[in-house]
Amino acid sequence: QVQLVESGGGLVQPGGSLSLSCVASRNTFSILKMGWYRQTAGKQRELVALVTSGGSTNYADSVKGRFTISRDNVKNTVYLQMNNLKPEDTAVYYCNAQITKSYWGQGTQVTVSS
Repeated sequence: QVQLVESGGGLVQPGGSLSLSCVASRNTFSILKMGWYRQTAGKQRELVALVTSGGSTNYADSVKGRFTISRDNVKNTVYLQMNNLKPEDTAVYYCNAQITKSYWGQGTQVTVSS
């Protein structure tokens, strides 16, 4: 079992940057996959980016070249650096950890607007 706490969301203008953090309540060395998903009202939650325990990454096409996911297993934290943000990136962003089952954080709101 693991608890996940996200932080770093907020309001930013188009073209701006935000960095999200997700702190896990247990050692993350053994967590196979950690990732970020996002959801807007009326839509299904979608994958943004994930990183495996071996350091491999996977990104949604819509964020490739703009977002970077990383994990620090000493700090039990996964990060999402978001650059060149667009209005369509507006969503609630959720941290996810896949162990024997999938665990979710409470979500953090990201709003991109002028």
